[in-house]
Amino acid sequence: MAGTPVTVIGLGMMGRALATAFMNAGHPTTVFNRTPGRAEALAEAGASVAPTALAAVEAAPLVIICVRDYDAVRELLAPAETALAGRLLVNLTSGASDEARAMAAWAAERGAEYLDGAIMMTPPGIGAPETVILYGGPPSLFEAHEKTLAVLGGGTTLISSDAGLPSLYDVALLGIMWSTFNGFMHAAALMGTEKIAATDFVPMATDWLKGVASFLTAYAHQIDEDAHAAEDATLETQVPPVRHLIHESRMRGIDATMAEYTEKLLTEAIGRGHALDSYARIIDHFRAPAA
Repeated sequence: MAGTPVTVIGLGMMGRALATAFMNAGHPTTVFNRTPGRAEALAEAGASVAPTALAAVEAAPLVIICVRDYDAVRELLAPAETALAGRLLVNLTSGASDEARAMAAWAAERGAEYLDGAIMMTPPGIGAPETVILYGGPPSLFEAHEKTLAVLGGGTTLISSDAGLPSLYDVALLGIMWSTFNGFMHAAALMGTEKIAATDFVPMATDWLKGVASFLTAYAHQIDEDAHAAEDATLETQVPPVRHLIHESRMRGIDATMAEYTEKLLTEAIGRGHALDSYARIIDHFRAPAA
């Protein structure tokens, strides 16, 4: 028995991965892209190629769009606005929370139902059990289409009825990712000055990150309770090792900007009278409006 018909609009690497996952799961799949050549491999695999965005929307009750940005979503769907009424539009385009909320309102004005989603995986992982995709929107809509959406990833999850929250989770988690990557790149550059290969260093680094992650739950409680008494290390005890890192970096000709920024965070907090608090106290810096 065939699954729910699905349309996928936008055939970049991610869009092609989404369409492939739907086809592999037995869903009749229609695709559309402004550059027709991107649909050739999907057509050979069994997808129907719509000649226009209007025809693509009309082809299925469930329309998935994944393009460059929210402006591109509106631009692509403008010729198909009259066909959106009564259909579910699932927007998997990356953006910010205010853009997602505005898009939900835009869809509602045109009679469409709407879910906004954040894909927490690269294209090769689409369809895998561990792939997380976060959704925001009416729970009844998500529940009605959960089985279909779950073919894109085993971690398909509704996190809120607010269409903006998936984008917030997305950028917050990406911030952790980039901070971790930058920390590793800096560490690998340091180790490289002694001809220690990154591949030799990475097992120790990954084990170290597990230990670092073990602090987060305690810090989260301190942040939520606004109680930052140190149970592991005070801010003042962390200043000397950070300065060691700065010295080591400069001595070896390695950029010390990140370590210098950490020193700034610590000394600012200590200057406000928080020398005996835990690292969770640094939340105050990020909560303050930027100068």
